[in-house]
Amino acid sequence: MVTLVKTLDVTHLLRVSRRTGIKFTILLCWCIGKAAGKVDEFSLLLENDKLYRFDRFAINVIVDNCKGGINSCDVPYSDDLQQFNKDYLRITSQAAKNCENLYVEGSMILGTSAMIQTELDCIVNQYSGIFNNPFIAWGKYRKSFFKTTLPVSLHFHHVLMDGGQATRFLEELQQEIKTL
Repeated sequence: MVTLVKTLDVTHLLRVSRRTGIKFTILLCWCIGKAAGKVDEFSLLLENDKLYRFDRFAINVIVDNCKGGINSCDVPYSDDLQQFNKDYLRITSQAAKNCENLYVEGSMILGTSAMIQTELDCIVNQYSGIFNNPFIAWGKYRKSFFKTTLPVSLHFHHVLMDGGQATRFLEELQQEIKTL
């Protein structure tokens, strides 16, 4: 497993969030799905020594549930931002309310983890041998006078992609954020 860290300029994403009322994290997850769709290696998954290719993505998010615990849920990626927003809000609120994990079958799962309570420089996820899908994590964004930045960590299986494809994804993610 390999982890890359990049600081993204999320100034525009924050402005779009304020202007549209769509949560910052939802917009970032949508941009992750859009950028992943432009890098073929993000549709590959190694499982039990077999390589699988998927034609759809889902974004996995962790939500706080009503009992003080956490649950995992997959939000199907849609090119339609409004549809993705509706699905994200519906699925995450259902998982939080019912304290249940909700998974999507037949999609490549892009793992995410947002620890927005604190500023983080890096998150490294230890290889478990169970989860081989790409994992993107971040903390709280950092505001300055004219710019807002967000360090993100991308953790990926080196058998599925090289550093070149991973860095291309990070560049695509930055581009999606700037052009949203």
